[in-house]
Amino acid sequence: MFKASSFEYRFRFILHAIIYVLGFWSPWLYWGNVLNLTDKSTWLVLSSDLARTGWLGFGESTIAVLVLALILTGLGAWLRTWGTAYVSTGIVQSRTMHGNTMLADGPYRRTRNPLYLGTLLHTIGISILMPPSGAIFAVALLWALQIRLALAEEPFLTAQFGQPYLDYIARVPRFIPALTPRVPAAGATPHWVQAVLGELYFICAFLVLAIFGWSFNAHPMQQGILISLGVWLVVRAFLPRAAAATEPA
Repeated sequence: MFKASSFEYRFRFILHAIIYVLGFWSPWLYWGNVLNLTDKSTWLVLSSDLARTGWLGFGESTIAVLVLALILTGLGAWLRTWGTAYVSTGIVQSRTMHGNTMLADGPYRRTRNPLYLGTLLHTIGISILMPPSGAIFAVALLWALQIRLALAEEPFLTAQFGQPYLDYIARVPRFIPALTPRVPAAGATPHWVQAVLGELYFICAFLVLAIFGWSFNAHPMQQGILISLGVWLVVRAFLPRAAAATEPA
């Protein structure tokens, strides 16, 4: 089946990190240039291609690509923070699946997987700093992984909640958010401070692009994203952890 294995779910954060590293590093570019791939940033390639259409000059094209990346990373950070405010950082970071309560609040009234969607939007946004082949690699693998993880959770949650969950998935899209809420609010209270701390990497990565993007130099932004990851790992170590739960099948 296409759903993620228990190994993939348990080590999903490590798998994400490996995909990002390979996307930025793109080791295949150093294999004697056999594949004849460019090591220029996707940002530069997209800006050049857009400028060649004649719609915009190169400078305007560079800004347009940056603005698109800011929109995507900003939406990704917001979706993840909004979703985590209702789920809790402990459950988001847990290596196992949790099904203590059925969640139907916040973004979960519009999409069943706001965290996975936020991660994908973030990945597309920061991929402008990768070589084109690395960007394609990272986005394609991340998207496949998000789908596999979501498909692994659905049977688990169906077994936990039964018909109410089946009714929920019949009304709420798996990924693409509905324009209006599809289910009534369940009344859960969001915990915003914990959510911001738990999603600090995504927020900081957006700020790195927003602050340093206007220098049009990918190198300091790559360093800023790496620093953001390091800060998040330190903060994450002090956040509350969820109690042990059932392993995914």
